[in-house]
Amino acid sequence: MRHRPDYLPVGTGSEGSEASADFDRDEHGYEGDPPTDRQALISLALLLGALVAVVGLGKGVSPTIERGVDRAGLPASVVGVVIALMVLLPESISAVRSAQRNEIQTSLNLALGSAMASIGLTIPAIAVSTVWLSTPLLLGLDASHMVLLAMTVAVGTLTFVRGRATLVQGGAHLVLCAGYLILAVSP
Repeated sequence: MRHRPDYLPVGTGSEGSEASADFDRDEHGYEGDPPTDRQALISLALLLGALVAVVGLGKGVSPTIERGVDRAGLPASVVGVVIALMVLLPESISAVRSAQRNEIQTSLNLALGSAMASIGLTIPAIAVSTVWLSTPLLLGLDASHMVLLAMTVAVGTLTFVRGRATLVQGGAHLVLCAGYLILAVSP
């Protein structure tokens, strides 16, 4: 709630005007009408259903992707990269379209939100499914990928602690992404 104006599109009070600090909140701090318990449960059920559908889609197309990766002579880790890109594709398209319309904040919200949702929901869902299926959980990170992960966390922390990203920090994130993709294809 404190930083809400940072996530609004330009022209809706995000420029720091006095109006941006004055939201139409009720006594609980909500903007507008809060969802009813029934609406919240329906939303939760739909979210879980969508998550199951995405995981099922990934599981359903993974044999085809694995065959294509084998035929191309690429390492098995490329399968995970392709499935992750497939899962992130709808949000990525929306983020690019928002950026083309000069709605940069919306674009960043879509991109960061989808990445965080993928990390924040997919890995726990896989962890829970391994308990039910009695299979070992392997995230597939070797030493070089662990170093890239640590560097990404460090650069991400430095980027987001200040509240504003610079072109150099954005370039550092792109270099880390390129390094990950290169190591996924050619370990």
